Amino acid sequence: MLFASVIFFLSLLGIVGLFVVKQFEERSQKVLSPNLRKIADEKAIELKERILEKREELSKLPGILLLLSRMAIHWGALEAARFARYLETQAHRLADLVSHKHNFEKKETHSEFLKQVSEHPLRNGKDSGANSGQNGAERL
Repeated sequence: MLFASVIFFLSLLGIVGLFVVKQFEERSQKVLSPNLRKIADEKAIELKERILEKREELSKLPGILLLLSRMAIHWGALEAARFARYLETQAHRLADLVSHKHNFEKKETHSEFLKQVSEHPLRNGKDSGANSGQNGAERL
């Protein structure tokens, strides 16, 4: 999870950086490193062509092979999720093991008021009001 978070935030930082460079170039009417930009544009076009070629090659494959590859990817994703759940469970077990509250037991309070309140029986407010009214009527 940490690795994925680091990659995500680095990618986000890179995208924001590209927007900052573009805004700077538009304001100053200058192109930063035109040779580097030309090389990057060529590589991007080359990558796009490769992706389009692979798409055409994949369309030539039989449908069953695509279905099997999709099932394999789905199975891999489910196994990765199962493994992540296992790691989460183990992390919780480890946290419980090293926690000072692992064998938490409620101690007796030092407050006299709380001792008296805990000893007093709990009653429902509706029952106590009805019973007290009936008891008062019986007494008369």
